[in-house]
Amino acid sequence: MAVELLTPAGERLVFGGGAPLVLIAGPCVIESEEHVHFLAAEIRRLAGPFVFKASFDKANRSSIASYRGPGLKEGLRILASVKATGVAVLTDIHEPSQAEAAAEVADILQIPAFLCRQTDLLVAAGRTGRVVNIKKGQFLAPEDMRLAAEKVASTGNSRILLTERGTSFGYHNLVVDMRSLVILRRTGWPVVFDATHSVQLPAGAGERSGGQPEFIEPLARAAAAVGIDGLFVEVHEAPARALSDGPNALPLDQLGRLLVRVRAFDRLAKQS
Repeated sequence: MAVELLTPAGERLVFGGGAPLVLIAGPCVIESEEHVHFLAAEIRRLAGPFVFKASFDKANRSSIASYRGPGLKEGLRILASVKATGVAVLTDIHEPSQAEAAAEVADILQIPAFLCRQTDLLVAAGRTGRVVNIKKGQFLAPEDMRLAAEKVASTGNSRILLTERGTSFGYHNLVVDMRSLVILRRTGWPVVFDATHSVQLPAGAGERSGGQPEFIEPLARAAAAVGIDGLFVEVHEAPARALSDGPNALPLDQLGRLLVRVRAFDRLAKQS
């Protein structure tokens, strides 16, 4: 099954059906209006048509003292200003009450991995009619994601994406089982690979998460070779200064090279 999306600029993006993979990219969290506009413009310059992602709230930070974002109202205002430049937008929701407001701006509503079994949240997202991207929980087997997708589909909304982002392997560690991508595809929904959260070391730096960004490109290439419909990458021009998830973010100046290599694997996989 393919999921189609028309950007505000009139560009057609297709997840699935043998189409080239779609890039979903942006910072972990909205740091400022100026910053998201800068990143959206730079990513578009490097990647062409894509989906811009940024969170208005990071409700699952390791520490109570960590930066969470500007909040729902201000965050959606900022994302609407990015969308007005012609870019499609994705953002997370954490509560059913946020779905309708977020859907007025976002083209894709994302269900965070820790919340992927929350029935009321999935149903609320489905009812908006927007594309719903469900991140696979670190604690969940890939075949179990069929049940999460069915909760969204029960609303009559079949515009569903499933995202692999690594599986818990001991404490403070994630691994990516490439078999998961094949198993997720068997559900019939398009599959996205999150290359940056997959190299995260959850809470591995004490009060914040660590990461191993040197493995972003190898994992992304491997996922493209297995076969994916979308690639999710959090990027930042200076990851060391990022207000959230900097240790596992891809430096902006590496995005162009990454895309050239990953898209080559994507073309090869889909030709065969």
